[in-house]
Amino acid sequence: MRQESVGRTQGIREEAVLPKQKKKARRFYDYSLLFAIVFLTIFGLVMIYSASSYMAQINYKGDAAHFMTRQGVIAFGGFFIMIMVSKMDYHWYARFSGLAIVVSWILMIAVSLVGREVNGKKRWLGIGDTFSFQPTELVKITVIVAMAALITRIGKDVDRPAGIARAVLITIPLAGIVAANNLSSGIIIAGIGFVMMFVASRKKLPYALCVALGALVIIFAGPIGHALTAVKILKPYQLTRINVWLDPEAYPTTGGYQVLQGLYAIGSGGLFGKGLGESIQKLGFVPEAQNDMIFSIICEELGLFGAVSVILIFMFMIYRFMLIASNAPDLFGALIVVGVMAHIAIQVILNIAVVTNTIPNTGITLPFISYGGTSILFLMVEMGMVLSVSNQIKLEK
Repeated sequence: MRQESVGRTQGIREEAVLPKQKKKARRFYDYSLLFAIVFLTIFGLVMIYSASSYMAQINYKGDAAHFMTRQGVIAFGGFFIMIMVSKMDYHWYARFSGLAIVVSWILMIAVSLVGREVNGKKRWLGIGDTFSFQPTELVKITVIVAMAALITRIGKDVDRPAGIARAVLITIPLAGIVAANNLSSGIIIAGIGFVMMFVASRKKLPYALCVALGALVIIFAGPIGHALTAVKILKPYQLTRINVWLDPEAYPTTGGYQVLQGLYAIGSGGLFGKGLGESIQKLGFVPEAQNDMIFSIICEELGLFGAVSVILIFMFMIYRFMLIASNAPDLFGALIVVGVMAHIAIQVILNIAVVTNTIPNTGITLPFISYGGTSILFLMVEMGMVLSVSNQIKLEK
């Protein structure tokens, strides 16, 4: 008995001396979000080909896949950039937020002075006819990172007038210079800053009042538009868009043409659509069908079922953003994800609202699906940032 007790005592002493093995922590990587990104990108390429093949064949010497090929090359390159960014430490971005603001200002001023003019708007910087770049997409990422860094730095002061003023000084001037030639992007940039401040703030009432004010502006858009045009804040073409929105049938061959053709496409799709590639409206009736109005072609070819499915994929993506933000290692990472989430959500809502004539036409693309090389490239960078935050979440076994 004595030997057994001595043996047990020695065993206990040995266990006490041996260091306890720490639980190994493995890093999380959101493959569900990655799947949603890949799915939307491939689906976008299919729909770009379907929506643009007819006009591309006419305008580009029989090359029906012209737009899809260009988008595919940039998306493929952007995918690898996304993976590289996702493996970086996201805290590194904060070091360059000040530089990014300066570069964004320089590029936007350059666009205003020497930008390439298309349809009366200067939105692109280009080299010859082969390369063009839309700086507004860089500005969106700049605002996300700069706002995340600012809110993390000021902490509880985010609800104080000084903190709000600093946030406004970052967001509103950039949104204003963007809105001068691209109203929709200006709205998105202001919206990103607004949502990030709303999430970080403990006082929600002022932001709710701002939303209510925005709703009143939409309700009384007609009179407000005429008043702003009279004092030369709005340009005549912007007032025309408001009038077209209020009564598109009064402008069937001018401003209301695109809206009406898009609505015809949506209405003719029915429940399950005419079938992939069978759209009639893309045959020259809906101008630039592969761009802003691609959602109407989705509705026509895939019907209500296809349209709702696309919306559900975007909602799933938003859900993954919320999950990553709520489990982020720190406030800075959470705010980066919130900023990207705000960008995607606002842009999807605005695009669908424009196509269905719920709001005035603002010329805004559907993320991952509409044609646009700069857009898909910087979207991939944003997705890499979100995946970078997810990769810093540690899971204990």
